[in-house]
Formats: sequence, C-alpha cells, structure tokens
Amino acid sequence: MEEKTKKLTKRKKTTGRPKKYNIDTEKVFKLAKYNLTNQEIADIFGCDESLLRKSYSEFLTKGRGELKKRLRQAQFEVAVEDKNVTMLIWLGKQILGQVEKAEIEMNRPIDEVGFLEI
Repeated sequence: MEEKTKKLTKRKKTTGRPKKYNIDTEKVFKLAKYNLTNQEIADIFGCDESLLRKSYSEFLTKGRGELKKRLRQAQFEVAVEDKNVTMLIWLGKQILGQVEKAEIEMNRPIDEVGFLEI
C-alpha cells in the first residue's frame, strides 16, 4: 500500500510597506463637493475609508464647504431674484435672527378667572 503524502504549501507572508494608492486630491475635493460620503469616495479609489479620512480630510472638508457655499448661494438667489416669500422669511430668521412673536391677548382680568381648588 502506497502512502499518500500531502504537500503543504505555505502562504508567503507579505511584509513591507502597505499598498500605495493613486488618489487624486482634486478628485477627492470634487467628489466631496457633490456630497458623496467618505465610504463612497473610498470605494471609488479602492482604499479604506479610514485612510481617506486620516490622510485627505483637508480636501474632504474643503469640498463639503464648497457644497454648502453653493447651496446658500442658490437659496439666496431663489429668495431674492424669484421673490420667494417663504425663502425670504426663512433666510431672515437664519441670518438676521428675526423671529415671529406670538401675542397673547387677555380678555378679562386675572382675578375674574375661576381656578379649581385642589
């Protein structure tokens, strides 16, 4: 009877520097400007989200800041140029601190109001 011998194949351990990614910072900025999440951007570049967050946070922050700026400009244009009253009121509250005051009118003196005894 022949003995069957199994050949053990060892996996080579990979050591050394981690894989380098070709991440274009301008593209990170543009994708963040279109409100893609960190995970979505990381998927596009084929890297981990934590790498993107740690190494490219400046471009993510600037892109999202640009998005907010463009959104505010669009809101302002709709409010002012299109004379959208609702948007004008909302912007007045947000930017100028305007508030709607609720007025309470008293119809009779407080001593005429009946209270329940407990």
